[in-house]
Amino acid sequence: MFSGIVEEAATVVSLRKEAENLHLTMKCSFTHELKIDQSVSHNGVCLTVVNIDEDKYTVTAIKETLERSNLGLLQIGDKVNLERSMLMNGRLDGHIVQGHVDQTAKCTEIREADGSWYFKFKYEFDREMAKKGYLTVDKGSVTVNGVSLTVVAPTNDTFEVAIIPYTYEHTNFHRIKAGSVVNIEFDIIGKYISRITQL
Repeated sequence: MFSGIVEEAATVVSLRKEAENLHLTMKCSFTHELKIDQSVSHNGVCLTVVNIDEDKYTVTAIKETLERSNLGLLQIGDKVNLERSMLMNGRLDGHIVQGHVDQTAKCTEIREADGSWYFKFKYEFDREMAKKGYLTVDKGSVTVNGVSLTVVAPTNDTFEVAIIPYTYEHTNFHRIKAGSVVNIEFDIIGKYISRITQL
């Protein structure tokens, strides 16, 4: 479980395909604190550390993950938002994030707003999935590339988020442009509520 509070935007240093799997090697400042089998969120995707080599570590994404997320689009030198799993005795500063990306969305617009930014995203809307809680609601929570954010001005297939300078600088939001593909995870509490109301 995660909170959507990104610790660092790490650098992709190697990508290796093996059958339908993709091995991603990352470089970050806390590699020395990691251990084999540890779960780390990468752009919102929970992946397991499988190898550690000095200041670099490797995780593996399977076909399902690559099809549902933007990890298959990564290139060497790209920045990836990282978050280690939440400590049970810690504060939940963001919201409950599972690390199970639901789908991708595309950035359609970026507006600067007197020191902050508004990012607009469009995703594929499915009415049946929306009934199960796969949607955004005004002032609700959503995870974008692993970042816990508050929804602004949602429609059936779009939503906006406001990004403050700290988040812009310390995550990969400063690399997102119109046309960029991001990972989104809808709020798990909304999914549970939707499910309960349909029983």
